[in-house]
Amino acid sequence: MKECHQAVSCADLLADYAQSRQAASLSAKFRFEGVGERDVYNIAAPFTSGGEEILTGRVESRTTELSETVFFSKLGAGTWSPVPAAPTFKGLQDPCVAFIGGRLILGGVRFPIELPGGEKIWRMEFYGGSSVNSLEVLFQGPDKMKDIRFGETADGGVAVLTRPQSAKCGRGKIGFFIAASLDDITPEMIQSAPLIEGQFIPEEWGGANEVHLLKNGLLGILGHIACFDAAQFRHYYPMSFVLDPVKRTTSPVRIIARRSDFPAGPAKRPDLEDVVFSGGLVRNGDGSATLYAGLSDAEAGWLRIPDPFAVFEA
Repeated sequence: MKECHQAVSCADLLADYAQSRQAASLSAKFRFEGVGERDVYNIAAPFTSGGEEILTGRVESRTTELSETVFFSKLGAGTWSPVPAAPTFKGLQDPCVAFIGGRLILGGVRFPIELPGGEKIWRMEFYGGSSVNSLEVLFQGPDKMKDIRFGETADGGVAVLTRPQSAKCGRGKIGFFIAASLDDITPEMIQSAPLIEGQFIPEEWGGANEVHLLKNGLLGILGHIACFDAAQFRHYYPMSFVLDPVKRTTSPVRIIARRSDFPAGPAKRPDLEDVVFSGGLVRNGDGSATLYAGLSDAEAGWLRIPDPFAVFEA
């Protein structure tokens, strides 16, 4: 792995993916009940809490961005329903899940937050607990930053992935640092995290969605890379790379899926038709992995893919 790579555009990464892609894989959309006519999308990967398989996702009406984060349990035959005793988080978008020191960490984007002057912004919030029923507030991220993610390191530290936006970072680059514990992390540390260079061309952007600790101590990063086309339609693609937390070197970014790999379905708006938002990845231990994602800001689905991190553990 190199310390820095030359950034490659979405178009070129997509061409590489199309050329190397294997035969069509299993995929399906999720079915949710108990949410009325609202959509469920931008899910995290399923996890176990209190001995029950749980899934969390963003719930909102097709005509608004006023959301809530809801926990679902599986009823059978691929249908999921809200967990009766679990909390819901009104105003929290795009949930993410991690386990640090055995503790469940839930993150999400609070929107809208109205400042004294009337400006509406977003801010990530994080909660921790032993289960979905014991979550308590941990801390908040910096204003106007999404895609903050945590993962464990081999020596017991906490890997922190960030996504600042600025004149230097454009619409979003990925930053990285290691903290001794969650208690040591501050918004200022997140805001000033050193950047990983050479991942996105200036017109495009990306972010981390999940951190996987590999057997050799490397960190497998599930993320997304995105761009606008000439009509200002958005295109989001799941991607992956591997990070050496000691040397701070990375593998190149690779697209690992596209919208057409999933079943067809509606979009929240026409400019969101080609959007796959990576939610989580479950490594199956047989050379395959299951990718969980939001589809076109209207639905959620899963896709069986080759494990993008397996080659780095060989």
